[in-house]
Amino acid sequence: MTMTTEERPAAASLPPAGAPPAKRRKRRTPVTWYRGGGLWNLLFVLPMVFVFFFFSWRPIVQSVIMSFEKTNLIVSSWVGFDNYVAVLTDPELGRAIVNTMYFAVLALLFGFPLPLLMAVLMSEVRRGKGLYSALAYLPVVIPPVVAVLLWRFFYSADPNGVFNTVLSWFGIPPQPWIQSAVQAMPSLVLEATWAAAGGSIIIYLAALLSVPPELYDAAEVDGAGIWRKVWHVTIPQLRGILFIMLILQVIATAQVFLEPFLFTGGGPAGATKTILLYIYDKAFRNSLGGDYGEATAVSVLLAIVLAILSWLYFKLTNRWSTQ
Repeated sequence: MTMTTEERPAAASLPPAGAPPAKRRKRRTPVTWYRGGGLWNLLFVLPMVFVFFFFSWRPIVQSVIMSFEKTNLIVSSWVGFDNYVAVLTDPELGRAIVNTMYFAVLALLFGFPLPLLMAVLMSEVRRGKGLYSALAYLPVVIPPVVAVLLWRFFYSADPNGVFNTVLSWFGIPPQPWIQSAVQAMPSLVLEATWAAAGGSIIIYLAALLSVPPELYDAAEVDGAGIWRKVWHVTIPQLRGILFIMLILQVIATAQVFLEPFLFTGGGPAGATKTILLYIYDKAFRNSLGGDYGEATAVSVLLAIVLAILSWLYFKLTNRWSTQ
């Protein structure tokens, strides 16, 4: 009796002739895990996991819990969201946010294009490029506290101060610098730009090496000068690294603390009090300790904002690395 088409087994269900039998997947058991070296791998990773948990995640969890408490680090009481309500309705926090944004805007206007401009000029130098690179990176090597104290001496409001003496050569009267509520923040941005520009210059110099020389040759054939080559060739080729550096600078300026703390202490009249300095004053404004709960609440809010910026940074870098 012959089989109908419907009764015949499908050809796809039959293994091909000469094919090895399919291996059955072995079931993972504690014995196989141990024989595969799982115990030694766990022992190797365990110290690093412990250190990471003890010094990273444990303080983060404790800070989040502390932000819901009224505490002096000895006696604590649960207050829920009262700390967040208190800091979000505090006018000083609003002013600290405005001051931080003002610092960030000034740092982006002056501190972001300046390293790129210096890197482009240094890339055009034919001799002594290594010397110029070392001189540009020198401010990064100087300890930040030493640099701030040195610039604080330069910013002396006395007519015989370093900067006021230089201004007198051009007939400009002495300036109050960091003693003025108007000039204090730009003065801090000037020092911060000088201190951080060296690292950005080195990064831009390395990125300029990836620009194909043929593009500059084609621009020269079209009669383009150095500024047109920068605008039409260099900047489009570096748009990825430029955006990454922009995000990193925004994150860094949101955490500015050293310059306002050492230069002015947040003054004059609160003109340079930033978010981190506000957190510091909340926690340590007197010898017995301040309001640690409200200070950690502001820290958690700042961490959330910076986490969003960091997430955006990683998403962009991951996308550009795969393209």
